[in-house]
Formats: sequence, structure tokens, C-alpha cells
Amino acid sequence: MKRLEDVDVEVNNGEMDDQEILAYIHYLKDKFKNETLSSLKLNIDGDYVDMHYHLIPTPFERIRRITGYLVGTLDRFNDAKRAEERDRVKHAVK
Repeated sequence: MKRLEDVDVEVNNGEMDDQEILAYIHYLKDKFKNETLSSLKLNIDGDYVDMHYHLIPTPFERIRRITGYLVGTLDRFNDAKRAEERDRVKHAVK
């Protein structure tokens, strides 16, 4: 096992030079631009290479529509908007 560009790489059933491994890493990083590639396993099968990879999802901020505004948190609301949000009817299925 080796580590290239912060990715753990394992090559099975043969050998592969670093340039070819980097090509696979760059392919996956371009394909999954919003996620982080953490590990890559390459299984060589004749003329074919099977890729098994693990991605770390990028955390995101949840945005909700509250009282006509798109917000992530209520910390920027004034007292009137906070009261409006507190008093609204919440529709949730449990």
C-alpha cells in the first residue's frame, strides 16, 4: 500500500507505475468534485482494471425556507421574525 496525493492506494494482481495511478486518482477527483477521495484499490485483471474507492462526503449546511426566507440558522433573525417562526404551524410526519 502506498499514499499518493493524500489517497491510500493498493494495487493487486500486478504492478502499476505512479503516473498511471495518478491518472486514476485525477479521474475520480474530477468525477466527484464535491467529495474527498480517501482510498483507492486497483485490481488488475488482464487488460482491465477494477477500481474500488472510498469517498468522504463534504459536509453541507442545511437551508430551510422559514417565513418566506431561505435560511440556514435563525441567528440573524430579529425578535419579530423569531416570534413568527416560533408561532408558525409545523407540519411534520413522525
